[in-house]
Order: sequence, then C-alpha cells, then structure tokens
Amino acid sequence: MNLTGTQTIETKRLILRRFTLDDAEDMYNNWASDPEVAKFLTWPPHENVDFTRELLKEWISKYEEGSYFNWVMENKETGHAIGNISVVEFKEKAEAAEIGYCMSRALWGQGYMPEALRAVMDYLFDVVGLNRVGACHDSNNPKSGRVMEKAGMKFEGTLRAAGHNNQGICDKVFHSMIRSDRG
Repeated sequence: MNLTGTQTIETKRLILRRFTLDDAEDMYNNWASDPEVAKFLTWPPHENVDFTRELLKEWISKYEEGSYFNWVMENKETGHAIGNISVVEFKEKAEAAEIGYCMSRALWGQGYMPEALRAVMDYLFDVVGLNRVGACHDSNNPKSGRVMEKAGMKFEGTLRAAGHNNQGICDKVFHSMIRSDRG
C-alpha cells in the first residue's frame, strides 16, 4: 500500500485537489452553509465563513499525513469550489476506505458527484493500492445511493438504526466496490 495522501486528480469537468484557505468563501457559499446539503450529514450548516476558514486550517494541517485524503471539487469551467469528497474512515490493515461527500445543491443531478467518486475510487485502488472502497447513506436519502451505484459500487445491505445524522437516528445503507469487481 502507498500512503500518498491527497494528490491532485483531474476528470473531464473537475479538478480534485487539496483545499486552500482561498476556498473558504466558495465552500461556505456553495455548500457548507446550506441546510439542505447538511440535512443527512453529521455536521450542522456552518454559521459563518470564519467557521469554514478555521475548519479548513485544521484540514490543511493534515495534508502531510499519508493516510489523509480530502479533496475539494473544483469546477474546471468556472474555477469555483463546488463540493468536497474525502476518506472518512481509513482501515490500513484491511486495505479499505469509506468515502463521504457533499456538494452545492445548485449542481445536484448533473453527474458531478459520480464523476468525482469514480475518480477517487480509481485513485484509491490504483495509486494507494486499496482492496475495498465503500460508502453509506441514510435510507431516507436514496439519491446518494444512486451516486454510489453510478460510480460502480454494489449494494451490500442496510444496518437498521445504526447511524446518527442531522435527522436523528437513521438506517445506514452500504455500498462498495472491491478490487476484483473492477474486471
């Protein structure tokens, strides 16, 4: 396994890169302050851009750790930060990772998130050398599950009342891809 950390990944429409403090305004305005974006997440909407900036300082300080994977999604056409995709759980001994993501509501349904998820999965398999990449969503948020399916993940199952987010206790629906699924 190669603990490469967060490196730049380019897709057709996106640049996935490390956050900088210059991303604070876009992050706050485009997704982090939006209650609809945070509805099924574990963190509340940001109250102000200063909170976003302080969070980014914390994230940026971790970039030298080889097992820290946290990308900002930059739209190539506009140059704006439109979302975030990261490894929320890294299991080195199991050669596995769980991914979390969120993005600007204005861009939902346009294929950006499956594009980013596929690229991150490819990076984690091909560069880092993982055997398994998974993700989960609240059962009341099936559109997130569609993102996982569009990226090639397979449905694994539902753990009843196994999670907690801004809606309270929730059922967690799991999807994953393992190296041998890639064909």
